[in-house]
Amino acid sequence: MAIETPIAPTRTARERETVTSWRIERLVGAGYAEDAALVLALDREVDLHLAVSLLERGCPPDTALEILF
Repeated sequence: MAIETPIAPTRTARERETVTSWRIERLVGAGYAEDAALVLALDREVDLHLAVSLLERGCPPDTALEILF
């Protein structure tokens, strides 16, 4: 069993952080505010492609958040 410490996070924790950072970048790039992007990125139930697609099709970010949650 791997032990996670502040000095050496487990590989899984590092991978999770990398994916979350990537999701935030994609969401901010699509037009979400940083705080909304963080909330969306952390919720793995949120479909990233749908979240981005909504804004690409002209949906306002606030309305998109209501649809996604």
